[in-house]
Amino acid sequence: MSSLLESFQEAYRNLELLPLITEKELNALRVEYGRDTIEELEQLVEDSPSRNSKIIFSGHRGCGKSTLLAEFSRKLKPRYFVVFFSISDLIEMSDVNHINILFAIAVKLMEEAEAEQVKIKESIKNQFYQWFKKQTKIEIEEVSAELSGGFNLFEWIKGRLKADAKVRMEIKEEFARKISELVARINEIAAVIYQGTNREILVIIDDLDKLDLAVVREVYHAHIKALFQPNFHIVFTIPISVLRDVNLKAVLITETNDQIVTLPVAKLFDRGTSHQENARPNAQPTATLQEIIDRRIAAELFASDVKEQLIVYSGGVLRELIRLSNECCRICLRLIRRNPSDRDIKIDKDILEQAIVKLRIDFSVPIGKADYEILKQTYTNFQPDDPQEQRFLDLLHGLYVLEYKNSVLWYDVHPLVVGLLEQRGVI
Repeated sequence: MSSLLESFQEAYRNLELLPLITEKELNALRVEYGRDTIEELEQLVEDSPSRNSKIIFSGHRGCGKSTLLAEFSRKLKPRYFVVFFSISDLIEMSDVNHINILFAIAVKLMEEAEAEQVKIKESIKNQFYQWFKKQTKIEIEEVSAELSGGFNLFEWIKGRLKADAKVRMEIKEEFARKISELVARINEIAAVIYQGTNREILVIIDDLDKLDLAVVREVYHAHIKALFQPNFHIVFTIPISVLRDVNLKAVLITETNDQIVTLPVAKLFDRGTSHQENARPNAQPTATLQEIIDRRIAAELFASDVKEQLIVYSGGVLRELIRLSNECCRICLRLIRRNPSDRDIKIDKDILEQAIVKLRIDFSVPIGKADYEILKQTYTNFQPDDPQEQRFLDLLHGLYVLEYKNSVLWYDVHPLVVGLLEQRGVI
């Protein structure tokens, strides 16, 4: 039992629903994925006519954006002063706005400068410190008492931003009518870093695509000019569903000079092929997704002919592939403990079906009659009746509907959700 249990435990640990961020994680589990997208991002930064390009990066939730951005940041780090961070690590997601995004950029610039030991004149560094202390209401006595214990100002500030709604509110009130002062301070910090490193600055902000759609619209529509004021390269993430909003997309195209990059879902089938009986997925994307599984789960833990089915039910979305594989491992781990003498426990068709049922039920809970009608139309026509309808955008945001591209844009229903439509007899 122990070796089988340990093998599944290792696989389970490799299937965390988290992006690969650290160099160790990338080296251990990263599979070459999205090379064209990385090259597109790199081109926009490298060939920018100025040093302050603003790029919008989009894609379905869970399609691998965070891992790709980590790889992109690692690739450009030798030539650029790269600051890569998740907004969720600094700000409570329900309280994100354009002001605290900008303030978070300022904090992360200084933190990275400290980490890289950028040479900054002590007098200038102290000016920055005093400014941060003032904005976060840090008492000088409080800081002094902590210094002897290895006090880290920016770790402390990050903790306050994340946990203290009062601090976030005070920062918002302070800069609501004088955003130019906040931007000016950010640009001062950036200029000092550039002088100390002789490298252009690239800031990459992850997880803005995980915000509620209403918050995204508020941030990017009402306050995009303020958000784009810093004088350096910034990559912002955004949900793919927001790019279906005609008015907002027009604003983004104008303000970014049409620098919008989308990471596509792996297109396992051509349009309509997946609806055919006994359809086989396209070889190249299937091979890539299989390599991702093989990096995480030992081959002997699978029964034959299961991997391809697992891949098909993911819809080509990396997160769904990991989530479904994770659920299979959880079922197997329970079976091993229940039947310790059984040495033949593997991820077979029965285990996969149990995992599919579990995830399908998860999908079924939040949707109702009107949603099923939209899903039926999308499945039948590869387009909804109205792609601008808010409920369709919500279904796209929640991965019920997946977006694909050939020479035209088209949609299909997530393979797990297709089963719900069949159960209700709507297809």
